[in-house]
Amino acid sequence: MDVEVDGILVAAHELKEPFATLRQLALSFDEMNASNEAIREKMVSVSDRAIRQVNDLLRLRRLEEGGLEMEPVAVRPVCDEVMRELEYLFRYNQRELFVKYVGKERLVSANRELLRSVVYNFLLNAVHYTGNEMRAELVVSPVRDRVRIAVRDYGPALPMDVWRELKRGWVEKPTSIAMRPGSSGLGLFIASRFSQYMNANVGAVRHRDGTSFYVDLMKSQQARLF
Repeated sequence: MDVEVDGILVAAHELKEPFATLRQLALSFDEMNASNEAIREKMVSVSDRAIRQVNDLLRLRRLEEGGLEMEPVAVRPVCDEVMRELEYLFRYNQRELFVKYVGKERLVSANRELLRSVVYNFLLNAVHYTGNEMRAELVVSPVRDRVRIAVRDYGPALPMDVWRELKRGWVEKPTSIAMRPGSSGLGLFIASRFSQYMNANVGAVRHRDGTSFYVDLMKSQQARLF
């Protein structure tokens, strides 16, 4: 792991405790009116997302150690779980999420927590780029011998250099994404590293009116036995 990423891991470890403390302080307030209760919910939500991203960064070290096992994973329950977690954020930002599962339920070869983080980061990106008359779209479908999870947004065009990195199969390092200021280059970096570990193909499709980020996962051998 290069020096830049290693430095990010050190910083992530230091940040975890302050985020957890902020979350606990927000939960400790009593007898709040409706307005302040909404502020508290937002503080807890932001803290939870920050802690999740810190935990994802710390998992990068475990990837090098090979300590995360692969197993047959059902895609739909993972996606449903992530959507429930981010439902508040979509609602708070007055965004709509359309979900479509194509074909029968399939098992893929993955690590459940890593896959969950990939879907989470794709959907978190989409929250920023879905207007009131447009919607983010999550589609799970078979693509040749794999299962694709794709998240479509309607934001600005994805820069060519980032698209080329994804076409190659991974993002080299965390970076801000020009023209998409609300987008998390860090989240995209994490998703690409986790996908690479799971032998999954990650990529993006540039549309005239947005971008689709996707991960293609290998079907589980166990599923074929049955």
